[in-house]
Amino acid sequence: MDRIDRAIIDQLRRNCRQSNLELAEAVGLTPSPCLRRVKRLEDEGIITGYHASFAPSAVGRGFEVLVDIELENQSPATTKRFESELTSYSEVIEARRMFGSPDFEVVVATRDLAAYELFMTTKLLTLPGFGKLHSRFPMLLIKSDVPSRTPRSDDARSSGTARTATRASGQS
Repeated sequence: MDRIDRAIIDQLRRNCRQSNLELAEAVGLTPSPCLRRVKRLEDEGIITGYHASFAPSAVGRGFEVLVDIELENQSPATTKRFESELTSYSEVIEARRMFGSPDFEVVVATRDLAAYELFMTTKLLTLPGFGKLHSRFPMLLIKSDVPSRTPRSDDARSSGTARTATRASGQS
């Protein structure tokens, strides 16, 4: 990857709906070579897809909770079953298996606190191998490189939703 490939990726991260002509102009190429580079980046698996951003509160996901989970039993079979069930829930928008403690860091998005409590008690706490859970309720999303989670100055501050990448307080 060279400087132009990185510029293409940067431009597409900002706006994946721009035309090839707009993209070519932004990175200093003519349209044909620009399109060939984009196709190559897709074929090589560097560009893995294109996504739409949306207002989480508009789709019932305006309340995000950062959840740390420790397993009681970390056998490979239990871990695999846990991961499979955890990732099947639409409320789970990110999940990472960690080295050390906690075993998993999860981002859950629901409509509000009551919906999170219901999800936690009826789904998370019943997962195979579940041991311990720690919930943190973010105050404000300050920065995110994930377009659908990027704060808007008028949305993030005035909506009253809890969305952030920072570690705020709150426990369950």
